[in-house]
Amino acid sequence: MNIQKATRLYEHWLGDELELIRADIRHKHQMMASGEFPFFRATFYRWMQLWPEACSDLTDAPMVLAVGDLHVENFGTWRDQEGRLVWGVNDFDEAFPLPWTNDLVRLATSAHLAVRSAHLSIGRKEACDSILAGYEEALEAGGKPFVLAEQHGWLRNVLLNKLRDPVRFWKKLDSLTTWQSSIPREARVGLQHLLPEPGLKGRIVHRIAGLGSLGRQRFVALSNWGGGQIAREAKALAPSACCMALAQPQKTKIYYQEIIDNAVRVPDPFVGVHGKWIVRRLAPDCTRVELADLPEGHDESALLQAMGYETANIHLGTKGAQRAIASDLKKRPKGWLHRAVKRMARIVMADWSDWRAVAP
Repeated sequence: MNIQKATRLYEHWLGDELELIRADIRHKHQMMASGEFPFFRATFYRWMQLWPEACSDLTDAPMVLAVGDLHVENFGTWRDQEGRLVWGVNDFDEAFPLPWTNDLVRLATSAHLAVRSAHLSIGRKEACDSILAGYEEALEAGGKPFVLAEQHGWLRNVLLNKLRDPVRFWKKLDSLTTWQSSIPREARVGLQHLLPEPGLKGRIVHRIAGLGSLGRQRFVALSNWGGGQIAREAKALAPSACCMALAQPQKTKIYYQEIIDNAVRVPDPFVGVHGKWIVRRLAPDCTRVELADLPEGHDESALLQAMGYETANIHLGTKGAQRAIASDLKKRPKGWLHRAVKRMARIVMADWSDWRAVAP
């Protein structure tokens, strides 16, 4: 099966699970042709078709409730109930029980492709080593959330740069066109539930964001409260693409709430599942962090190590994972992650080449 057929099948399957916005799907297809890194981010469904065979030596690893669609731009910041800034994995749309190795290989492959695209300048082997070092450190310690207060000052300085400017953030949201059609009741109720007071007046806009979830309905309620602007987002959820790719159509559970409830994590009090929608607060310091937003000269090795550590924080939410993964890691030969990443990167690049050849 080539990438074109795989994409058609996935979008047909997804269209049976939720309502798709076809204009956004067309935009997604164009973004997939624009570069290997956007293509990778947009095609988790394809990854799950190819990874089990390409990395068959890793599929016997202990199972965890995994992120699934993990990559170097699936990290962001939020404020906890104490108002502290926290950093970690930002999106769990594709959460699913998988071998723990899947998340590590996918994260490191994304770093490999980011190097190819000049989003990162670190060596590819060093990137793998940094991710694995952070993961192993967290396993040994039992994990720890990244609260950017008295600790992790270097990470706080990297993340809080000029691109988090509130004026820029709200100007971008204000520029979005008001949604003229009705929105699903569950989405509307979820948005209203997160507002600071009932009956708050405002408008609803359609937001285009992400790549893996591009094409799904995504609504943002914009309003003014207490002298400033506020925003709440509702995004449609579906079962993980793993259900389709692994031929497990009977598994339709959405694991979003379960994975954030059990991970070693300081939760965002404004994030939760409402029916088949994930609702959250949007703010300048409560968003996903893109590599292009990071300041020049930051320590890429330290950042990737932190990503590896945070990945373990998620996996440690699975009962018994710490001991099982540590035991499995000891059996893995030296350089296993780098070798797996090279295999997967070649496959992704071949798919991208095929996609560009007939891209719309």
